Amino acid sequence: MKHRLALLVIILIAFILRFYQLGGVPLSPDWDEVALGYNAYSILHTGRDEYGEFLPVVLRSFNDYKPALYAYLIIPFIPFFDLSVFAVRLPSALMGVVTVLTVYVFVKELFKPNSLDNSSQFTSNINKNTSLVDETRSNKQGYIWGIPLLVAFLMAISPWHIQFSRIGFEANVGLGLNVLMALFFLKGLRRPWLLIISGVFATLSIYTYQSEKIFTPLIIMSLVILYGRELLKVKRVYIISALCVSLFLLCPMIKEVITNQESLSRARGVSIFSDTTNLLKTNTERLSYYKINNDFIGLVLNNRRVIYGKAILSNYLSHYDFVWLFIKGDFEVNRHHAPYMGLMYIVELPFLLIGVYQLAFGNYPKKTKLLLFSWILIAPLPASITNGVPHAVRTLNMIPALIIFSALGFIKIYSFFTSIKRRYIFLVGLFPFLLLNFSYYLNQYFVQQNYLYALDWQYGYENIVKYTESTKYNYKKIIVSNVGEMSQSYMFFLFYTKYDPVKYLNQGGTKSGGLETNGNKFEKYFFKKINIHKENTVSTLFVGNDADLPDEFKIIYNINYPNGDTAIKAVVR
Repeated sequence: MKHRLALLVIILIAFILRFYQLGGVPLSPDWDEVALGYNAYSILHTGRDEYGEFLPVVLRSFNDYKPALYAYLIIPFIPFFDLSVFAVRLPSALMGVVTVLTVYVFVKELFKPNSLDNSSQFTSNINKNTSLVDETRSNKQGYIWGIPLLVAFLMAISPWHIQFSRIGFEANVGLGLNVLMALFFLKGLRRPWLLIISGVFATLSIYTYQSEKIFTPLIIMSLVILYGRELLKVKRVYIISALCVSLFLLCPMIKEVITNQESLSRARGVSIFSDTTNLLKTNTERLSYYKINNDFIGLVLNNRRVIYGKAILSNYLSHYDFVWLFIKGDFEVNRHHAPYMGLMYIVELPFLLIGVYQLAFGNYPKKTKLLLFSWILIAPLPASITNGVPHAVRTLNMIPALIIFSALGFIKIYSFFTSIKRRYIFLVGLFPFLLLNFSYYLNQYFVQQNYLYALDWQYGYENIVKYTESTKYNYKKIIVSNVGEMSQSYMFFLFYTKYDPVKYLNQGGTKSGGLETNGNKFEKYFFKKINIHKENTVSTLFVGNDADLPDEFKIIYNINYPNGDTAIKAVVR
C-alpha cells in the first residue's frame, strides 16, 4: 500500500511538472508546433492538410515531410480547447505522464528476481534488506521495489523528459510508445495476446518521428534475440497475428514511402551525406597529396568510405559526452534544454557511472543487462548519421536507460550502508544537493527560459496577429516578412487567426517552397520577402523585424522580447 501511495505521489509530481502553465511556458509555440496544430485543425474540418492532401500519412509542412500521427492526436482536443497552444502540447504532456507510469511497470518487469538464473540465491540476499523488498509478495514473485519507484521519480523530474513533454514534439510520443511496446512484449511472453498490442505500439511509434524508423526495429530485434527461447514457447498464432496486425497498420506508411519520394526528404536533408562538399573538402586535398607522393597507407585511410565512417562514429560517440548530458545540452538549439542546463542533473553523474558498473557486474538478470545495454547503444544510432549532433530530440530514447543506470547507482550506494543511521545520514547529506539542482532547474525552466530564449521560441506572433486583425480593415494589403527569423510566418497567422481551412484550401492552400516560402497568402495577408522600394506603400501595412524594415518607416505597433529588444513591428510609409 505504501508503494502504491509513493507511486501516486510520483505521478502527481510528473503531472504538475508537465501541466503547470503548459500553454505559457515556453512562452510561445515554435513553427513546428503551430504547423502541427493548424494541420490538425484543417484535417478536423476538411479531412485535408494545408496542401490539400487527404488524410495524410506524412505531413508535408514547410516541405519538411514528417510522420503525421502527432497531428491526429491533437484533433480530439481541439473541440474542447479550441486551436490553442495548450491543445497542441496536450498529447505530448499526457504521454509524458503515461511514460512515467509505464517506465515504473517496465522496470518492475525487468528486475523480477524470479527471472534470474540464480534467483533463489538472489532472493535470499535481498530478503536480508527488507527496505528494498516488497514483503507482500513471495520470494518467487518478489522484486526490488526501490528500483522501479526510483526510476519513476527520476523520470518524473528529468529535465530532458520534461523539456519535450511540455512542447508538441513528436519524439516524446515515440519514446512513450517504444516503452509501451517493450513492456507489452515482455508481458506477452506470459500472456501471448499482449504481443499483438506490443506490435500495435511498435507500429504507431514509426508514425511519430523519423528516428523511430531506425530505433524501433532495432530494439525489437534485440528483444526477439534475447527472448527467443521464450518466444518459441508461444503459440504461433499469436506471433503471426502480431506480425499481421503490425504489417497491416504499416501498409499506409510503406505505400507513402514507395509512391512519394519526398516522404523521406527530411531524413535525407539532415543526413551527413546531404552535404558532402564540406565533409570531403579536406579529404580531397589530402588524397591529391597522397597520390603525388605514392602514399598507399594514406590513400587507404583517407578514402571516402573511411571519412564517412569516422564522421558517423564521431557523431555517435558525441551522445555520450558528459558536457552535453550534464552541463550544456544541445549546443545549437536552445529550445532543446533549459538555459545554462544540461539534459540531466549534475548530481546524477556519480550514480550514473556506478549504475553502469553495477548493472554490468551486479547480480541482475542477464537478459535485463543485455536489453538495457542494447537500448543505450541503439538509441544514438539514428542521430549518428545526421548533422547538428549531439541532438537531444533524435536521441530521446536514451532517457529510460540512463535513468535506470542512475537509479541502480543510487540503490548500490544506499545498500552499501548497512545501518539505518548511516543510510539516514547519506540521504540527509544528498538531499541539499538534489534540492539545489532541482530548484535551479525549476528557476531556469519556468522563469529564466521565457526571458533568455524568447527569440528561439519565435515570440511575438500572438500579439502582432491580434493587432493586425483589429486594424486590417484600414489597409488594402498587409505584407508580412517570411524570411530569416520570420520564416514560415504565414503559419503563425493561420494558427492565431484560426483561419477557416475550407477558405484557405479554396484559395489554393500552401504554395510549394522551402523554409522561406514566398507567395503564400490569404485574404489581405501576403507573406514574402519585403522589398520596400518595389512595393506599393499606399494603404499597405508592413510586418517584420529590424532586419526586414528600414528605420525611416513609421512604427505604429511594436512587440518587444522580454529583454526589451524588438521582436516584431508593424510599420507604414
